[in-house]
Amino acid sequence: MSNTEQVRVREDATLRNRNAAKPHSEHPAVTTSRAAAPARTAASTDSVPTHAAEHPLMVQSNTPTRRTVIAKRSATAPVDTDEITELARATGREIVAERTQVGPEDPGTHFGAGKVTELARTVADRNAECVVVDGDLTPRQHHAIASSMPDETAVIDRYRLVLERFEDGAGTRRAQLQVELATLRYELPRVIEAADEGLLNRQTETGSPVYDIRDRIDRLERELSACQDPAAEFRKRRREAGFDLVTIAGYTNAGKSTLLHRLADDLSYSPPERSRPTDRSPETPATDRSDDDPTATIADRLFETLETTTRRATIGGRPILATDTVGFVDDLPHELVESFSATLSEAAAADVVVLVVDASDPPARFRERLTVSLDVLDAQGVDDDRIVTALNKVDLLGVRERAHRCSVARSILPVSASDPVPISVRTGRHLKPLRTAILDRLPAERAVFQLPNCDDAMSLVSRAYDRTSVDAVDYDGDTVTLVCRGRPSVIEQLRATAEEL
Repeated sequence: MSNTEQVRVREDATLRNRNAAKPHSEHPAVTTSRAAAPARTAASTDSVPTHAAEHPLMVQSNTPTRRTVIAKRSATAPVDTDEITELARATGREIVAERTQVGPEDPGTHFGAGKVTELARTVADRNAECVVVDGDLTPRQHHAIASSMPDETAVIDRYRLVLERFEDGAGTRRAQLQVELATLRYELPRVIEAADEGLLNRQTETGSPVYDIRDRIDRLERELSACQDPAAEFRKRRREAGFDLVTIAGYTNAGKSTLLHRLADDLSYSPPERSRPTDRSPETPATDRSDDDPTATIADRLFETLETTTRRATIGGRPILATDTVGFVDDLPHELVESFSATLSEAAAADVVVLVVDASDPPARFRERLTVSLDVLDAQGVDDDRIVTALNKVDLLGVRERAHRCSVARSILPVSASDPVPISVRTGRHLKPLRTAILDRLPAERAVFQLPNCDDAMSLVSRAYDRTSVDAVDYDGDTVTLVCRGRPSVIEQLRATAEEL
């Protein structure tokens, strides 16, 4: 083996036992027979649907694919498999081996023929049922790798793995339509690559696989365009009621859900015990979750849900609706982001977006993830001046490292964005400066009302307390002076009411 390649094989018996106790349905791309591939030590028991011959890449296994080999190629060392491993485990897979390679991409097989042969041997030796490739394979590369694996081995790339996780988290009809549409768009070129030309052009009693998929895509697009986003109407009503909208965005495990607990009026957070600081430590839940709302639990499973979680908060006396969004992952293809734009619409519509970044990440990853996050927000139409960046987990860093992360963030953030705020949601450190930064970015109008001292005026003052930040209320005989700051639309409503008094 060359010095530019490294191979890591590891067993995880505890995880295997845990996975075995939790059935999980999957939709892997199942490969066709391959005479030259190494034989598996035990035959697969996967059943094949009626149309397997016509849809070689759309076959679904009735038995969950569990034993999995992770394969990753990187242009430079070291090869990081942490996130792809976590993604695979989040779909219920048991990781039985890893094979990594350092070197340029092979256009035909992604890894090169020799490495693919080694991968096939590992699959056979470990009795694996699935290969997860940490990369976006072309249809040609996918077909080449799949054709070299033992019979009935599912080969999926990063894109397809994320789709599976999204599928698990789709809780609304709109999200389910988005998942199915993205899946079919992904599968179509792979069906074309794997099937012979005669099959593609031949109409049978059951139809053509390509035509069937294209027809389904057209129908899904029409249905999705007619499916309204209920969140849009919800946001409109809440703004009219005087709420400011704050969205919490960032990578999975950056601490978004924990920050929501810290900000929310009706949720509490008890930090877990840490035996020792680590370089990469995900936000983990406290043992006691008795105070948690079931819709806002702190979870570190990637894409636990595609739905957003919204809680009420109060910042500077102003009523806020804080929303925790779906976490970002590395190398998420643009078309996949577009397919799930509804899950990110909260960021586009928010008054302020709090971008949570894991400051304890290694410097290169920290820089990359901050850059990618800003690109995603920009693609969603989030103005730079609405972004407040929170550098979380600074409790894991020394003074010098903390200063360096802040310096790097300032060099990357747009000029009009808020200055980065170092925080620790675990310890609660520096949350006050973060609240101040959020408040400074909220749309606000200051108004002074001179009101008659009457019951209707008291009702208006009460409404101002509910919907704005009240600076002062002075009573002087028959006159009441109200000074408040809030959303321009709410101030206008109060002004209209005051004119009628």
